[in-house]
Amino acid sequence: MKPVCVLGNGQLGRMLRQAGEPLGIAVYPVGLDAEPEALPIQQSVITAEIERWPETALTRELARHAAFVNRDVFPLLADRLTQKQLLDRLGLATAPWQLLAAADEWPQIFTRLGELAIVKRRTGGYDGRGQWRLRAADTATLPAECYGECIVEQGINFSGEVSLVGARGHDGATVFYPLTHNLHQEGILRTSVALPQPDRALQQQAEQMLSAIMHQLNYVGVMAMECFIVAEGLLINELAPRVHNSGHWTQNGASISQFELHLRAILKLPLPTPVVNAPAVMVNLIGTEVNSQWLSEPLVHLHWYEKEVRPGRKVGHLNLSDTDSSRLIAALAALAPMLPPDYAGGIAWAQNTLR
Repeated sequence: MKPVCVLGNGQLGRMLRQAGEPLGIAVYPVGLDAEPEALPIQQSVITAEIERWPETALTRELARHAAFVNRDVFPLLADRLTQKQLLDRLGLATAPWQLLAAADEWPQIFTRLGELAIVKRRTGGYDGRGQWRLRAADTATLPAECYGECIVEQGINFSGEVSLVGARGHDGATVFYPLTHNLHQEGILRTSVALPQPDRALQQQAEQMLSAIMHQLNYVGVMAMECFIVAEGLLINELAPRVHNSGHWTQNGASISQFELHLRAILKLPLPTPVVNAPAVMVNLIGTEVNSQWLSEPLVHLHWYEKEVRPGRKVGHLNLSDTDSSRLIAALAALAPMLPPDYAGGIAWAQNTLR
């Protein structure tokens, strides 16, 4: 089987490498400053764990590589302006939005979008960074360089957040996981819950939306679509052309993880729909030191990224899955005292979602 080079050597690249090992697939996560001649680039299929990258010797080499899967999709989706324009062209529901070009637009923006505006940098700005929640009295606090470099969206009053993780093969076939329910705090994903029997109408709507996007882009591999649940159904919030944090539960809660599914798709291996028989929970470990006591709970799977622990930094995650929701709820209750106090809200939310 061909080796796979992953542009980016963070935790997603690491987990792609781990997923390749049982299949005999050599996966090389590579930093942006890697020397191209030190890697088996010419023989490899190229993928990425990041949406945008600076120009380096490596990225210049890869830009010409015929087997860089989705190469032209990354810049399109990495820019929130062109991403929103794509969704509008496809007639897919998103929050009302516009480009934020100049400060004198604010009166018209609030008239059109309502009293709460969400400003997002066109590029970058994940995990709560590069985003601002503004009302009319707050607009002077926005940095001047944001004008022309940001979009502004209507603040949505949603009842929940979900994501759909799916994959498309070279032959156009698509497969999906059940919808994942997500809890964000300060813009960072804290906890995810996946149920084997999701709401059928929402699942169907999400699959139609993500299928339309992947087919339009001729996309190959795993893509994630984050949505708000509103009275009318789903509004698409953001797209990620890669494996995604909200799909980490699949490592221990599905017959095929999102990482293996991505490798299968880009390497033209069989792509059956993954089987999910049991509810699953993922708890993000954010700025928290590793604690071996977590492993005293038999349902807990620890995935530690071996990164330096810093406030606000994702350093690992815990996966739990069980066919009996009550056992899963009890396991989360046992886990809660072993985590810092700010995890309590996410644990309680997961327990309620499982009930």
